[in-house]
Amino acid sequence: MDGTNSSAAASRPQCDISVVIPLYNKAAEIARAVRSVLAQTLPPREVIVVDDGSTDGSADVVDSIASPLVRIVRQCNRGVSAARNRGIAMASGRNVALLDGDDRWQPEYLECVAALIARFPDCGAYGTGFMVDTGGRLTAGDTPREEGVVDFFRESMSRYVLIPSAATLRRDLVMDAGGFPEGMRMGEDQWLWTVLARRAAVAFTPRPLAVYSRTASNRSAAIFRPEHTARSFYELYDPAAADLSNEYIARVALGKALVQSAGGDTASAAEVLRFFSYNRLSRRIALKVRVLNALPRSMRPAVMAAYNRLAWIVARKGL
Repeated sequence: MDGTNSSAAASRPQCDISVVIPLYNKAAEIARAVRSVLAQTLPPREVIVVDDGSTDGSADVVDSIASPLVRIVRQCNRGVSAARNRGIAMASGRNVALLDGDDRWQPEYLECVAALIARFPDCGAYGTGFMVDTGGRLTAGDTPREEGVVDFFRESMSRYVLIPSAATLRRDLVMDAGGFPEGMRMGEDQWLWTVLARRAAVAFTPRPLAVYSRTASNRSAAIFRPEHTARSFYELYDPAAADLSNEYIARVALGKALVQSAGGDTASAAEVLRFFSYNRLSRRIALKVRVLNALPRSMRPAVMAAYNRLAWIVARKGL
């Protein structure tokens, strides 16, 4: 990277936002992600890249980027939650902006997020609109239409309010919550969003300031692996909740159950169906889980893949 540009970014006024990027075998994408941060119209306080045991030279790519704002931390492979948690623990900013090594930001991302924080300083999380990169074509993510404080759980039942690469979190609240649930392979972000949104309001701007890549290599959510975590969505159930948070956790858990069933874990998917049978707003997802669980294990991956392809085609056509 051009060291002159990096030095110029470091010399401009900075916002009180630390950027944390978890990294695992993203040698082809990580430079683009970091460059998108260094190209911000309002630079961050710092950029912390946590290399989670990469074996493809990803860390060396980051090392080659000449910027005083960027530092890389190496650790043995412990998963994306552990990598994010370490970066958040090391951060010095009041707020922490997350960015995955696959993705990138538009140049005005941090400037707009800082303005949102100034407007709504008491919120615990801040989200922005985003675009989905499907390989040369950008499709708008389905997000709330208005800027301001949102009813996180109500909006999240049908739209994306927070995704990791378009979320900025208040560091103290994340630390108090214990961070992302380590060892959880799917839904670790929604688990933390639930905890944070129950403790503080969430602000959002629909401006599409982040780009999420569906074509990137090594997307962890696309790979089914058994979980080894002390945390679960079962523990988040709160019978006294007056909002839609219980409906939201049921929706996320049922979505995970679809992947579990497709991966052959019939028992776990069935347990999710049993525990979250109270849901009223995700009956269609529950039906999908039941249908998938009833199929022979050998058929499930192909059926799930075909359904996902069809759903994405419909979504891109706006149907």
